[in-house]
Amino acid sequence: MPSFTVAELARRVGGEVVGDGGLVVQGIRALEDAGPEHLSFYHNRRYLEVARASAAGALLVADAAPFPGRTLLVRREPYLALAELLELFHPPVRPPAGIHPSAVVATSARLGEGVSVGPHVTIGDNAVIGERAVLGAGCVVGDGVEVGADTVLHPNVVIEPGCRVGARCILHAGVVIGADGYGFATAGGAHRKVPQVGIAVIEDDVEMGANCTVDRATLGETRVGRGSKLDNLVHVGHNVQVGEHCLLVAQVGISGSTHLGHHVVMAGQSGAVGHIRIGDGTVVTAKTGVTEDTPAGAMVSGFPSRPHKQWLKAQANLYALEELRQAVKRLEASLSVKRGAEHD
Repeated sequence: MPSFTVAELARRVGGEVVGDGGLVVQGIRALEDAGPEHLSFYHNRRYLEVARASAAGALLVADAAPFPGRTLLVRREPYLALAELLELFHPPVRPPAGIHPSAVVATSARLGEGVSVGPHVTIGDNAVIGERAVLGAGCVVGDGVEVGADTVLHPNVVIEPGCRVGARCILHAGVVIGADGYGFATAGGAHRKVPQVGIAVIEDDVEMGANCTVDRATLGETRVGRGSKLDNLVHVGHNVQVGEHCLLVAQVGISGSTHLGHHVVMAGQSGAVGHIRIGDGTVVTAKTGVTEDTPAGAMVSGFPSRPHKQWLKAQANLYALEELRQAVKRLEASLSVKRGAEHD
């Protein structure tokens, strides 16, 4: 692993040094695990005392004030600096270009320069794979699929026929793009499948965690916008439109034909019913079920979803119900005694 002085690291990320800029850093470790040869990272006040007690030789921080006498790398956005430094110490390992002998590649498929195709990959007719793309072991790329330059498909990713994935995307193991949308017409107690003849489109710079699913549209396109990041086990239903730079955390589910604006955040296990619009910059808190349109910049919680402050007030009232019940019980008892005295 490479080593750098704190001053060199500061120059790399546009930060400032407090203390010994000549200290040599041999790696980045968590606060509890770091030693004198390591840089560690502090960003959350919950870990202030842990950071102060850390044996790390240097700390990456936003503010030097809580750490007198320590060697510090100070940058206003330390988490972003951490990402840059982790890439410096742990540069990505790219498999060599070429096609593994066990892969099955249609003669009509077009592969750009520098593409890496792993073991047991299948690439269908007329598929187009962009330059320097990486297809991990067991991936299936269907007929007519387009995969952009520098995109990485981890093992066992499936992209169904006709779908498109942009440039510089990262799809982790088990992602499925373009499975049929959940469309059935019910008559006489039976469910008739509605053919799903649209496609799914993933724009540039999207990352999807393990086992995410994006269904193809009934007609037209399901689309995930540029720069959006999906955690593990996120489901995007048919004809959903996810805007640019959205964050969808683990186990989010979005029902068909719902539209998300740009920079929407949906926290873990939240969901949205179909055919609604979630405005730009909306924050949906964990386990919330969004059941109606939200304006831009909203923050909603609960089921059915309500404005966050209103939901907090309702929760506070809910927890006060037992105290209220006891008060009513005492009042009833008092009134009963009073009525008894009046009858006497």
